[in-house]
Amino acid sequence: MSQSLHALTKREIDLGLKEKFHFFSVPALEEAGIGKVSRLPVSLRIVLETVLRNCDGKRILPEHVEWLATWQPNGAREEEIPFTIGRIVLNCAAGIPLLGDLTAIRAAVMRQGYPAETVGPHVPVDMALDHTLTVDYHGTPDALRLNTELDLQRNGERYRFVKWAMQAYGGIRLFPPGAGILHQLNLELLAPGFLAKDGICFPDTLVGTDSHTCMIAGLGVVGWGVGGIEAEAAMLGQPLYFLTPDVVGVHVSNALEPGVTATDLVLHVTEMLRKAKVVGKFVEFFGEGVATLSLPDRATIANMAVEYGATIGYFPVDEQTCRYLRQTGRSEERVRATEILYRAQGCFGAARRGEVDYSQELELDLAGVVPSVAGPKRPQDRVPLDELKSRFTELLAAPVSAGGYGKAPAVSSIDRHVPSDGDVVIAAITSCTNTSNPGVMLAAGLVAKKAVALGLKTKTWVKTSLTPGSRVVSRYLEAAGLQEPLDELGFVVAGYSCATCVGASGPIDAELEKAIVERDVVACAVLSGNRNFEARIHPAVRASFLASPPLVVAFALTGRVDIGLSIEPLGIGADGREVYLRDVWPTSEELAAAYAVAANPEFYRETYAQDIAATDPMWATIPQAGGELYRWEDDSTYLKEPPFLAPELSRSSLKPILGARTLAILGDSVTTDHISPIGSIKSTSPAGAYLRRLHVEPADFNNFGARRMNHEIMVRGGFGNLRLRNLMVPGQEGGVTRHQPSGEELAIYDAALRYEAEGVPLIIVAGQEYGTGSARDWAAKVTRLLGVRAVVANSFERIHRSNLVGMGVLPCQLHGVNATDLELTGAESFDIIGLDEPVVPKQRLTLRVHRANGTISHVPLILRLDTPAEIDYVRCGGIMPYILADLIATVPAVA
Repeated sequence: MSQSLHALTKREIDLGLKEKFHFFSVPALEEAGIGKVSRLPVSLRIVLETVLRNCDGKRILPEHVEWLATWQPNGAREEEIPFTIGRIVLNCAAGIPLLGDLTAIRAAVMRQGYPAETVGPHVPVDMALDHTLTVDYHGTPDALRLNTELDLQRNGERYRFVKWAMQAYGGIRLFPPGAGILHQLNLELLAPGFLAKDGICFPDTLVGTDSHTCMIAGLGVVGWGVGGIEAEAAMLGQPLYFLTPDVVGVHVSNALEPGVTATDLVLHVTEMLRKAKVVGKFVEFFGEGVATLSLPDRATIANMAVEYGATIGYFPVDEQTCRYLRQTGRSEERVRATEILYRAQGCFGAARRGEVDYSQELELDLAGVVPSVAGPKRPQDRVPLDELKSRFTELLAAPVSAGGYGKAPAVSSIDRHVPSDGDVVIAAITSCTNTSNPGVMLAAGLVAKKAVALGLKTKTWVKTSLTPGSRVVSRYLEAAGLQEPLDELGFVVAGYSCATCVGASGPIDAELEKAIVERDVVACAVLSGNRNFEARIHPAVRASFLASPPLVVAFALTGRVDIGLSIEPLGIGADGREVYLRDVWPTSEELAAAYAVAANPEFYRETYAQDIAATDPMWATIPQAGGELYRWEDDSTYLKEPPFLAPELSRSSLKPILGARTLAILGDSVTTDHISPIGSIKSTSPAGAYLRRLHVEPADFNNFGARRMNHEIMVRGGFGNLRLRNLMVPGQEGGVTRHQPSGEELAIYDAALRYEAEGVPLIIVAGQEYGTGSARDWAAKVTRLLGVRAVVANSFERIHRSNLVGMGVLPCQLHGVNATDLELTGAESFDIIGLDEPVVPKQRLTLRVHRANGTISHVPLILRLDTPAEIDYVRCGGIMPYILADLIATVPAVA
């Protein structure tokens, strides 16, 4: 049947290139009477093409093609789709541990007599070392050099491992520190328009080890973020399995008003789609208004799909896509070929109303978008700019239980050496979300230029930084004459890296931080990023607001957030007159003139003309190791062989859980920042104590991000976020819990060790949206290493649920009851009943709660193993043991 499907749909196509190509036609399915493909959302047609092309009658069956071709907008979601991607992108945060896991699998394979090349990439892989730089130096001409040198010094051992991996595994293209942020590189360079292999051409598809991989959907590419453990499977040729999704269509009308930025738009969309509950769904933008959005504007919206909970926010390939490909230096032949292929597949252009069937349709009127920020703790909490002052004042007074700070109204200090509630202590133009968008970056430069001309200066207590996502940004800012005024206000390039957006904001003034802590000040950060979760940006910053780059500049000038920017002055100019935001905000004509200079394809061609890793002199200083296997060093505090193939971690998770205790009882919106170790390592923490025992000085602790390949450090930092609120220890914050039945208060890691010694299984209980945020597979890895067998929650974010499954931890969703209704204190013991084999997707289970007063409650659960493939993973103890078994079963041993 698979052969007949291929015979029905294989066509020759002239792409206008020298090579001759064939393709598998999605419209041909409808011609053959298989589904009404022309009514499918465009994003599903792209997925359908991959299923059709890879249909081999073994892993991918004709039924998979038929199920997706006959997709119903509101049908039952019971069929799993095997999605075979065309390429993979890796950031360093998850990518380096992924290479470590890959190396552990290779060692296990070789120990059993199989060749080393059994384990290696089956698809093209690009990797960027983009999460390592910290803004230690800022505001000075040598900040970029000093930060880069410190980055290489701190991470030298990790980088030696990466260099080894590049020679050990073929097919990985590397972008060293300072080359840019993965997603911006993907947009500007890596995305080829279409892919080809063995004479077959097909649409670009991918996954990446970062939640914001979905940014590429703005370019018409179906791709999203996964954890490193899922990416390993895809890299080794495994399809990614997911249930046929709902697809929410967002009908776009009208156009943005002058002065409204792409950042304002994405904050509006994030709030709107969070309220619409699109978690785990595809979102596809359609309608005539889509054509008014530039490609960078679309990419900004697509980037934050994770923030509104969707798998992707998809914009089909159209004329704007082709225009962007040309502007970023792609060849005319390649662009024309891309258009020809997408037209032939019926995938060119956004649908008009009524042309496509969606599970749900929402309205997005671009004319109704207003200038906004989001915060102070979540990206979906949009605040119209005109309401920020009153909203912040309300939050200060609101009780902590209501998301506030429980304080009296802020009173600004006359002595500006004394910090006050609402002071902006960090103002950062950062993150690929916005630095990939020339419109908002040029607007920031124009605001700076006008502010400098009028004599305004950045407030002295504000730490300013500019960390673009690519070197091209510097090329066009300099060409437009806008980098110099940014420099004058302190927005000097500090690195080409994620930096502040990922929490690597670096230190603020030590005396300022001391005063903030002693006075219990609600200090603020304003950044052009995508995440502002508690304690993410800086330990001393309690309120963080997402804003467009030009607004970041404006808040650096005011030095506070409790200001009405439309009616209060930014400051006093050189002539003694008050200067308002309207005086420095760029006009449409000024932006157009700057964009005419910036939109130069040569900037992109020249920047990416050479292999950056091969020509970077600083990267050349990293020693090169060889060999098929990495030589792990026993005394290394950075790199240890991953433990996830150990016998105790390779056993089936599908067995009843009896007599369990809770390691933590958590509320709503617990993020992977709360779970996965992130940020600095305190000397008093379990991880710090471990390093001290190894004679590492606190000054050399580095941070958890740099030590992700040492599981001994990472497990000690699990659930250690200083803002974590474990309801078992009410009134406290941080990684503490209460051991039962002793009632002793312990660090979470220490309690887990004691429970392990006692033979007691553990669970976590949580509320809504458990695992929101970054695609950190370590959030799942530490959960497993701490001995947690299951997580019981009201709902799960997509990526973290998949990561838990990949590590053999059971995600169990409460059914018909909320976690708060259980009135748990932590003194209870628990059984999870119904895990006896055979297990089916979304099987019903029962949580049996044994309370201290002797009563027993029975709580219904749904086992969130959504597909048969996920059941196979946990039956092996996780994806890594599954992959190892699969490789050994399919590859002949060396004689």
